[in-house]
Amino acid sequence: MADDVRRWSDELARDPNSLVFLELGEALRRQRQLDVAHKIALRGVERHPRNADAHDLVARIAVDRGDLQLARERWSIVLQLVPGHAGALKGMGYLSYQEGRFNDAEQYLSHVAAADGQEHVTSALATVRRTSMSLPAVPAPAAEPSTTPGATPGAFDDPRRLFADLLVDDGQTAILLDSAGYVLGGMYVDANGADVSTDVGAQLSGITDEVRRAMRHLDIGDWKSITFETQGAVVAMAPSVDASLVVVATSRATPLGLVRRLLDRCGTRATSWLERGVGR
Repeated sequence: MADDVRRWSDELARDPNSLVFLELGEALRRQRQLDVAHKIALRGVERHPRNADAHDLVARIAVDRGDLQLARERWSIVLQLVPGHAGALKGMGYLSYQEGRFNDAEQYLSHVAAADGQEHVTSALATVRRTSMSLPAVPAPAAEPSTTPGATPGAFDDPRRLFADLLVDDGQTAILLDSAGYVLGGMYVDANGADVSTDVGAQLSGITDEVRRAMRHLDIGDWKSITFETQGAVVAMAPSVDASLVVVATSRATPLGLVRRLLDRCGTRATSWLERGVGR
């Protein structure tokens, strides 16, 4: 690969208009040299503004850099240039999926599945969508607020209180599941105050593997989080250590920024707890 990068770089230096920037940019993306890949891809687009694959390359690099807005803009351009472009359809499906718009994601990816036989991608998304529709309504208050910035006393000793000090508002709840859907820590409390963690774990069993497999076939990158609205709550999920899954739920009135921040904080707590070996 290093020899290819050197050869493509030399060719592009000799002829700045060469389409070899596509191979070079993709190789650098896979090597995680994202800033360099981004510059090369943008220069390529400047010289070849009607080349759909050039815009697709910029979009894929943008996803890896966390710039989903730029990715959406570029994939929109690709679909204007080539309506059936498989890479752009996968990309738009991925973005829709990340935003919890599962109907749109399935619509984009169904076109790819029909053309490339990748039904497992839409199947995975359908599984997540069915799960989101079956999750319980907004939970009742799950914990008493704490003024302590770190874990509450006993939080690491009592798995059920793993996230207790982080859940400071009414209608917040959080659980940590292993790869099979078994509850490792936290509680999912429904609107009636009942702990339905086991039921939620069963609904989400295997989701992490399904999503990871779908993202691998999309060839865009690993999934980092999902946020979506159910009938009674906003639910966010993110992978954690050893294929575990962090799930948080809040009321529908909670701003998405706060939901993501809560998910990040719970994810950090889960990682620390698991790395200490407490939950294994």
